[in-house]
Amino acid sequence: VVGLEQEPPIDPGVLDLSAPARAHEAAIVPIHLTQPADAPAVQALTLVVDENPAPVAAEYTFGPALMPLDFEVRLRVDSYSDVRAIATQQDGAQVMAGRFVKAAGGCSAPAGKDMAAIRDTMGEMRWRSAEADGRHVGTLMIRHPNFSGLQRDQVTLLTIPAHFIDILEVRQGEELLFTMAAGISVSEDPVFRFAYEPNGQPIHVHVED
Repeated sequence: VVGLEQEPPIDPGVLDLSAPARAHEAAIVPIHLTQPADAPAVQALTLVVDENPAPVAAEYTFGPALMPLDFEVRLRVDSYSDVRAIATQQDGAQVMAGRFVKAAGGCSAPAGKDMAAIRDTMGEMRWRSAEADGRHVGTLMIRHPNFSGLQRDQVTLLTIPAHFIDILEVRQGEELLFTMAAGISVSEDPVFRFAYEPNGQPIHVHVED
């Protein structure tokens, strides 16, 4: 139909997305984004879960140290859905990758810990990095319930207000590694795993919820 914007092309030579065909836990679905070694760099990427209450799960920007991309995050998937990544290259061209994931109830799944334990640990972060295949692979773990607003307290049965990480910025020294602007679909206690080129500077993490 004339006037309708076309979806970006699918090109595994630029970007690939892997995810389990059937998720073991709908609230913790691993999404792995990768690029071939010779792929053009991407500077921004949007993750979309088509059937979630808020389909845009997260929007990312990436620094050059993360190229080629090897990046993993965990999402909530609320019902059988396509999970798509739409990436923007440096020249402005877009490309898409995706998988169909069978999962249900991820956005309303109860928290894995009781409310007292959540309050005691919320905001704790852990970082580790190790060499692998000539690059470093970093793992960032953040303690946060990422309440979606669709869950119930298992004791009171009252709805838990939405309370989730919406801004994340990771740098090594002054150099940007990546940023994330997120909605309700990032998992509880999120884990970010990514390959990067180290510059010898310490890692700094800034989080807002």
